[in-house]
Amino acid sequence: MAGVITALESQKRNSQRINVFIDQRFAFSLSRIVAAWLTVGQFLSDEKIEQLKQEDAIEVAMQSGLQLLSVRPRSEAELRGRLQTKGFSETVIESVITRLKQGGLVGDAEFARMWSEQRQALRQKSRKVIALELRQKGVTDEIVQEVLAESLPDDKVAYLAGKKYLRRIIHLEKSQFLQKMIGYLARRGFSYEVSRETAYRLWQEVSGGSSKSNGREELELWDSLDG
Repeated sequence: MAGVITALESQKRNSQRINVFIDQRFAFSLSRIVAAWLTVGQFLSDEKIEQLKQEDAIEVAMQSGLQLLSVRPRSEAELRGRLQTKGFSETVIESVITRLKQGGLVGDAEFARMWSEQRQALRQKSRKVIALELRQKGVTDEIVQEVLAESLPDDKVAYLAGKKYLRRIIHLEKSQFLQKMIGYLARRGFSYEVSRETAYRLWQEVSGGSSKSNGREELELWDSLDG
């Protein structure tokens, strides 16, 4: 395929791709950034062509990786898996991961810290659930334990989760209230002990310790606490 470049043309459907013609025939296409240094009349050896194709594959994979990261941050293992499903070779993927790491765009420690903070703040997930999610995303146990040690304790997160759920069960009597609240918190991954203590704490706050609640009075009390 070695020969002289006779034309460089932008693709009609994708202006970021350049068609390369060698000896008047279409030879291959490249990303615009890879083809930027090519000129008509330039001779390309077989070795140079293979180098250009490899650089192009890395550039395409890089853009794919950046697109994935623009949706949400991802662990290294998660990003590798997504690039593999897109058909990129291991050599290309390794080059992309290395560049993204150097640019500070991929790092399991920072990813795990961000994931933990968001899951606690937005979804009120327990440490147990967060640890499971991070391991499923390929984060090492060492990083998981380090990040969880810095995270909010379960009792504080469970309390936030319970406050959000409170309006749905505030009209119930004590036994039903506690049963519903404990079950709700347990399903979010909190231990029975944390779930039970949180449920009793919330019951005391909204009922003043009575065994039967007045819905209107408790709702007013809840509103004052929430404010």
